[in-house]
Amino acid sequence: MKLSPCNSPRIVIVGGGVAGLLLATRLGQRVARMRGRVTLVDRSWTHVWKPMLHTFAAGTWNIHQQQVQYLLHARTHHFEYVPGQLDAIDRTAKRVRLAPMHGAGEAIADARELEYDVLILAFGSRANDFGTPGVAEHCHFIDSQDQADTFNARLRAHVARSVFQNRTIDIAIVGGGATGVELAAELSRMVELAAGYGEVDIRRRLRVTLLESASRILGAFPDAVSTSAAAQLRALGVDVRTGVRVVAADAHGFLLDGGERIPAALKVWAAGVRASTTLDKSGLELNRAGQVVVQPNLLARNDPSIFALGDCATLVPEGADRPLPPTAQVANQQALHLMRHLPAWLQEGKPVPSFRFRDLGALVALSDYNAFGTLGRFGFFTGRFIKGQFARLSHALLYRRYQLALHGTARAALLWAAERINALVQPKIRIT
Repeated sequence: MKLSPCNSPRIVIVGGGVAGLLLATRLGQRVARMRGRVTLVDRSWTHVWKPMLHTFAAGTWNIHQQQVQYLLHARTHHFEYVPGQLDAIDRTAKRVRLAPMHGAGEAIADARELEYDVLILAFGSRANDFGTPGVAEHCHFIDSQDQADTFNARLRAHVARSVFQNRTIDIAIVGGGATGVELAAELSRMVELAAGYGEVDIRRRLRVTLLESASRILGAFPDAVSTSAAAQLRALGVDVRTGVRVVAADAHGFLLDGGERIPAALKVWAAGVRASTTLDKSGLELNRAGQVVVQPNLLARNDPSIFALGDCATLVPEGADRPLPPTAQVANQQALHLMRHLPAWLQEGKPVPSFRFRDLGALVALSDYNAFGTLGRFGFFTGRFIKGQFARLSHALLYRRYQLALHGTARAALLWAAERINALVQPKIRIT
C-alpha cells in the first residue's frame, strides 16, 4: 500500500509494552523533526518488561526498581504520553476514543478522543480462560503489573499464615507455557530464600501443581527443552501434570475433566492468548483470539492507516503453516522494522517492506536453578540445544539488550549499577 506523503503526521501508538514503548522511543525525535507528533497511550503509568512479570508475582525481583515512568521517558525521547485505555476506534474519522479514567474510587478523566493519521496497535494480549466456569472469579492472572502485584500480596499472606499456623501453601497453575513454567520455578526459589530468613521448614510446605492440557509443557519449544524443563521442575517438587483439562474453578481449587479435583488456595490461570475485546466492533479483520490479521508489512488487511504488531496481531509468514508466536522477540523485531521504514512511508510514500522474522532462538529460565533453549537458525550452531550457565546468561542478556535499546548505553549502565547496589542492601525477596 502506497501512502501520499504526510506533512506533520500524527502517530498514535496504543499500548506501551515491549513493541509500543520501543517504537515511541525510536520514532519520537525523528517524527518531531518532521513537525509531527507521536502519542503513546497506555492505561498504566509505568512500564515493565512483560517476560519479568512472574518474578514480580513471586516477589523475587523488585518491581519498582525495574519500572520505566512513561511521563519521564516521553519527555526525554520527544513523544507524548497519554494515560488511558482504548474504548473504540472511529476508522472513518480517524479518531480513537479513550474510556473514562478512575483511581482510588475517584473520577480522574472523562472520555477523550485523539485524532490520528497513523494508528499503531501494540497493546499486547492476556491469558484466555476460554469461558471456563469460575476462572474469572477465583483465579489470578499474571498479564500486567497490577495483576502480578495483587498475586504477590496474596502469596505473602499465605506464606505468613504458613509460618504462624504451620499450614501448607497450595498453589495450582494452569498453563504449561513459559509463564506457567517460569512462575512455578520462581515460587520454589522464593520459599528457599524465605527459609534463609529463619523459617527453615517452609520449603517442605510449598505444594505447586502445574496443569497442562497438551501432552507436554512448553509446546512452542523443541522437545529437548520441554523434557529438560519438566525434569527440573519435578526435581524441585513441582507436580507437573500434562494431558489434563480443567473444566471449572472454585474457591478451593480446580476440577478436571473426569472428576478429579486439584486443591489449591492460590490459583493462577496462564493458558491461552486473547487480545482485547475492544476491537470486536472496530471492523478490523480479527482471528478467533481477537488478534488483528495483518499483511506482511504489518498493516491491517482492511485499513491502510492502521498497523498492528506484537501479541495483539497475527501474521503467518510466507511459506509457514502457523502464525508467529506471541513473544517479546517477535514484538521487538516488529517495532524495529516499523521504526526503520515508517518515516520514509510517511514522508515519501515508500511502501513498508514485508516483515521478516529472524529466529534468534528460544529460551526459558527456571529461576536460578537452570535454563534451557535453542540457538537461532543462523551461524554454525543452528538450532543447537543449550542449558545451564550459558543458557541462563543468554536469557539474562535478552533483558539487558532491551534496556540498551530503550535507554542507551549511559543510562542503561547506571540502571545496572543501581540494581547491583540495591541487591547488596535490600532483601532478596519482597517482604512487605
